[in-house]
Amino acid sequence: MNYKVVALKLIRAISLIGIVIIFAMPFVWMMSTSLKSLGETIIFPPKWIPAEFHWSNFEKAWNSGPFLRFFVNSILVSVGILILQFCTIIPAAYAFARYRFKGDTFFFGLTMITLMIPAQLIFLPVYLQMSSWGLLDTLWALILPFASSAFGIFLLRQSFKQVPEELIEAARLDEASEWKIIIKIMVPMAKPVLITFGLFSFITHWNDYFWPLVMTTTDASRTLPIGVTKLLQVEGGVAWHILMAGNMILVLPILIVFFFAQRQIIRAFVYTGVK
Repeated sequence: MNYKVVALKLIRAISLIGIVIIFAMPFVWMMSTSLKSLGETIIFPPKWIPAEFHWSNFEKAWNSGPFLRFFVNSILVSVGILILQFCTIIPAAYAFARYRFKGDTFFFGLTMITLMIPAQLIFLPVYLQMSSWGLLDTLWALILPFASSAFGIFLLRQSFKQVPEELIEAARLDEASEWKIIIKIMVPMAKPVLITFGLFSFITHWNDYFWPLVMTTTDASRTLPIGVTKLLQVEGGVAWHILMAGNMILVLPILIVFFFAQRQIIRAFVYTGVK
């Protein structure tokens, strides 16, 4: 028996378990707190397992405001952004990957530079633009500024460049249009990458707090992250068990989406060579 190999495998396993514990602990604590009574949330030393599971905390969090409206708005905004991004990044990535035109390197570099600009830096001109269009305090003000994604263009371009040129030429010889090539050949072959980007985009905009905060003023247009913060606005201290129940409602759709998309994410990074 090679004890050195066994020792290395053991160290690796312990390290992986340690990393999983570090990343999982905040979520486990949030889930545990969401099922506690108020008294159990403030005792020391803290208890990881509630003495009694208070499932009514979720009902109280949900009924503390128009959470159904917040939930629907979050879905409309996240899915609406994703649809518009797919409509823009797919043809843009195809053009950068398969066409050579004057200034293509410059324009691609310019697209990548936008990745370095935080949304907080440009929100004022975007805010003024949305105001001039009369879109403030509407869902469109949360969707239109994110209608494209430089990261999505980059990620998809890398995938499109790996499609054999012979396959595209054969399609052109069969008189297939460029749109047909994109829809019938490029998109199916880039499916893992599209799903991965879709998950990243969905999580980013589902959890976005800043943009809905500055672009909306009423509950009719606000999203779940804003709704959860309203649970902090109570008299007599913070009801941590209700707040954590609200956070569980917020993260549950993300966990469901990730559960169904995790295999595609692994394929995107392992088999398509995206680094």
